[in-house]
Amino acid sequence: MLLATFLGVSFLSALPAFAQQEEVLQSFSYAGATGYSPFANLIFDSAGNLYGTTYEGGAGCSSPGCGTVFELSPKAGGGYAERVLHSFRPTRDGENPVGGLVFDAAGNLYGTTSGGGAYGAGTVFELSPEASGGWTEKILHNFNDNGTDGSTPYGTLILDVSGNLYGTTVIGGNGACSHDLTVGCGTVFELSPGAGGLWTEKILHNFVSNGVDGLYPNRALLVDSAGNLYGTTYSGGNRTSCGQGTSCGTVFELSPKAGGEWTEKILHNFNLNGSDGTNPLCSLIFDGAGNLYGTTWQGGVYGEGTAFRLSPQPGGGWTESVLHAFGEGTGGKLPTAGLTMDAAGNLFGTTNEGGANGNGTVFELTPAAGGTFTESVEFGFPAVAAGGFSPESGLTTDAVGNLFGTTIAGGTAGDGGTVFEIKR
Repeated sequence: MLLATFLGVSFLSALPAFAQQEEVLQSFSYAGATGYSPFANLIFDSAGNLYGTTYEGGAGCSSPGCGTVFELSPKAGGGYAERVLHSFRPTRDGENPVGGLVFDAAGNLYGTTSGGGAYGAGTVFELSPEASGGWTEKILHNFNDNGTDGSTPYGTLILDVSGNLYGTTVIGGNGACSHDLTVGCGTVFELSPGAGGLWTEKILHNFVSNGVDGLYPNRALLVDSAGNLYGTTYSGGNRTSCGQGTSCGTVFELSPKAGGEWTEKILHNFNLNGSDGTNPLCSLIFDGAGNLYGTTWQGGVYGEGTAFRLSPQPGGGWTESVLHAFGEGTGGKLPTAGLTMDAAGNLFGTTNEGGANGNGTVFELTPAAGGTFTESVEFGFPAVAAGGFSPESGLTTDAVGNLFGTTIAGGTAGDGGTVFEIKR
């Protein structure tokens, strides 16, 4: 099950650890009002509570449900308690969130739904905490696949210091796609707060099928200190670098200009050459030296994806290094999310498949001599479904380096997915 390739009774006590590494914090169920099938990364608040979204489930609409926003709170004596903060309702406030959540300084949560809303093309929403302990939802924007607005946001939003939200839509906009001239190739958008609680959308970039630009951005953006935005596209770019007239995806940068306009620059065209990766489904991260890191879903020596680094050059331009090719032996394969880096420069991530049991892995890439990286499998998801399997999310770390993530399937409550912790 791989949603991001485009088309794709709560168990409250902690479960026994598998191989003394994994602890399942939550098993989602198809039954009842709890959500299931979480695709996105988790976030912490200052009290140690975890927040996330589920693609389906909840009490907002009939089976299979339209998705939820949930909170997991640590309980005295161990374990976590789940609380559903919001169940989505398709025509009223959207449905099927794929992306995760982001907090502002006041404790409000922001996110997107991939469908539903006033025009059926997805929404941006805000959840605000109430004094009584509940949460109030507000729709900030209804996407409209009308030839100008974007449609179908998959990625998590980012928030700048002025309170503006930035994100991507997989399709929509005014950039015609060669395979379907009626569907745009995706957008980068900004939502800015205004007087009276109203928000204004601005399209910063329309992706276009021209043999140069990327197509179908589907993950969160990254912003640097100068306000430049960075992201990946699943397809598009230089067709000649991918062979047979196809396109393998890009890494792009958007830079603000005077007058409010933005300029796009393609930093890397992925290449079907037997070593480079293709078709990234990841968000990017920076290290302290300004290098960018990410993963590709396919490509590489074994055709099962890569981890890569892009390094800025003194005279301009960026140089790519493939840090690891997935698919060899019992290692993982087909990573569908980005990477997390610790203070020592080690990289952590998940693969959707592979490992000793074929159900996906949590992996670590450790810097080695000569600029290379060594992979080790931190955890292979077990053959028994109770441990969860097929992670599509990346990882979140706590203050002591433990890793937290989600799986879209498995668990003890009816194969609805899990929230897990890998203790380190």
